[in-house]
Amino acid sequence: MRTASLERKTNETDIAVELNLDGTGTHEIATGVGFFDHMLDQLARHSLIDMTVRAKGDLHIDDHHTVEDVGIALGQAVKKALGDKMGIARYASSDLPMDGTLSRVALDVSGRAFLVWRVAFTSPKIGAFDTELVREFFQAFATNAGITLHAECFYGDNNHHIAESLFKALARALRQAIEIDPRAKDAVPSTKGVL
Repeated sequence: MRTASLERKTNETDIAVELNLDGTGTHEIATGVGFFDHMLDQLARHSLIDMTVRAKGDLHIDDHHTVEDVGIALGQAVKKALGDKMGIARYASSDLPMDGTLSRVALDVSGRAFLVWRVAFTSPKIGAFDTELVREFFQAFATNAGITLHAECFYGDNNHHIAESLFKALARALRQAIEIDPRAKDAVPSTKGVL
């Protein structure tokens, strides 16, 4: 079973994460940041990864440390749960429409962390949430999961929809990339023989 749990404690945050990559998308999310909880709900539901995330952070300062550190912890948990990556599809891409917004996430579960970010928000805030934290989450997640991740919003003027379409596109692409390929379930998807 491809599962992982971990805790991350710093002077700024206290985070506990549990994952089952072969789940149904059930989730318990409590970070203290309402909009971020909503985005993580989308990530779990559309990736079909069972996910528990509990975070306590220095929200009296702002949401930055909590969002970034949850990205770090989730990335580390995904990497741990994938193990040797035997049999995974490895590559995936998802174009995700949401009303007047269209976003794409393409990724490679390669062991090489990289983020390409082509997203422009039209406002610095979604309610009380800083839109720049969407990129911070994606950067932390990609780096710690060891994923090459390209994120792009082609168009859209509703910032909630831009953020949500990106999280949903990440979920759908991640779901496809970590699926076991029944035709290659006993092989690592690399000519090197290791990822």
